[in-house]
Amino acid sequence: MTTPADPAPALRLDALVREAADVLAAAGVPTPEVDADLLVAHVLETGRGQLAAARLRGDGVAGEQVERIRALVSRRARREPLQHLTGTAAFRHLELNVGPGVFVPRPETEIVAQIAIDLLRAVAAAEPVAVDLGTGSGAIALALATEVPHARVFAAENSADAYAWTTRNFAAVAAPNAHLAFADLEHAFPELDGTVSVLVSNPPYVPDEAIPRDPEVRLFDPPAALYGGPDGLDVVRVLSRVGQRLVHPGGSIVIEHGELQGAAIRGILTGDGWTAAATHPDLTMRDRTTTAVRS
Repeated sequence: MTTPADPAPALRLDALVREAADVLAAAGVPTPEVDADLLVAHVLETGRGQLAAARLRGDGVAGEQVERIRALVSRRARREPLQHLTGTAAFRHLELNVGPGVFVPRPETEIVAQIAIDLLRAVAAAEPVAVDLGTGSGAIALALATEVPHARVFAAENSADAYAWTTRNFAAVAAPNAHLAFADLEHAFPELDGTVSVLVSNPPYVPDEAIPRDPEVRLFDPPAALYGGPDGLDVVRVLSRVGQRLVHPGGSIVIEHGELQGAAIRGILTGDGWTAAATHPDLTMRDRTTTAVRS
């Protein structure tokens, strides 16, 4: 006759978090302590503040949760993006669904969204129109729709993999003024020609030969959302021409780009007839956004 094995004793939460951080640090993850906190909190379905309190109390973690945490930590140590493991990415006030096949929104894009929001709020119209081309997760479009609720916001995405995530986010946010289309950015929204006050985009802008150093980007972000031709500006050229079709005189275009591309983009926009082209820094004082006005 055999007796059931005793369940594995609970592991102290503080020791588990420190173990996770050590594994991530050894793997070269840039923020091992933060990532360890977030992965443990994700499995325990709690926040970082509650997690810190539980560590101070000396709480334990059950065996099954320990194994789930260690499995996620192992995947993160192989540089799978944290957001793929938790299934969410924070963007301004939004919590977006993300995963394989969609570009994970970055903090620097929040500044791009802010510039577009400020321009949209300044429009003297009851229902100004904004368009986000190549919306990906829907981050910029949904930020505009929720933070400028009197505007009408249209977003286009043409990657089937990304569009699956976009539709989830549009459904979750449920902004009544946000409209999504599966469409190539070059031909999107002909019904809006000449009516758009703000056109915004975070296009692919990495030159084809400039392979990103970060494994999270190089191995997991969809290539179509990264690479923009030999100089990285192929899609920017399309956006400039499309903007001339969509944007009304006095309206604006807002484009995210790499920190050394501002001058070239100003040249593209000016050559296509845009005026007042200007490049703006992000919070780290790197030039990351260029705007211009439709003449």
